[in-house]
Amino acid sequence: MNILSFIIYCVVVTFTPGPTNIVILSSVQHYGARKTMGYVGGATLAFGLLLAASALLNRLLAGILPHLLGVMQLIGSLYMLYLAYQVYRMGRSEAAGRQASGFLSGLVMQFANPKVLLFTLTVIPSYVMPYYSSPAAAFLFVIVITVIGFLAFTAWVIFGSVFKSLLQRHQRIMNNLMALFLVYSAVMVSGII
Repeated sequence: MNILSFIIYCVVVTFTPGPTNIVILSSVQHYGARKTMGYVGGATLAFGLLLAASALLNRLLAGILPHLLGVMQLIGSLYMLYLAYQVYRMGRSEAAGRQASGFLSGLVMQFANPKVLLFTLTVIPSYVMPYYSSPAAAFLFVIVITVIGFLAFTAWVIFGSVFKSLLQRHQRIMNNLMALFLVYSAVMVSGII
């Protein structure tokens, strides 16, 4: 397993702006860090549940359809290239309007967030399943990825308005770097190299 590619993919997807991170940024500005941490708790729990469900579902399907793993790796690579393109062309991030910032809102948001749904459905079959077959290994990676997600959400809380202004000032450079990291991850997952 290419650990560097795995870490880059997880960090880029979880730390780059998306619906959850933008809502967190907005909540910090409107309600403060303490109240926003409830939202982060709900978002983290849902993220972990989605990863666990994905690991279980992919493990069951791989047992039934052995060639499914290669297909999921290809889908994961294509999704990463799509994300790279989206990050590359991303305009100035706009704050999401006032959003509810509680635990339940964070929990529900993840189940409706296409970025999270696609990530959780592709990361396990793309990075974990080709190299690890035990349920314990899958569970360990679910925990690791969930922790990375929690750290990303918390970083958006901590850096709140500072992070937003930094992204706006250096957005083109940041987007280009994040897009290049995603392309690297996509190539590594695809099995081409």
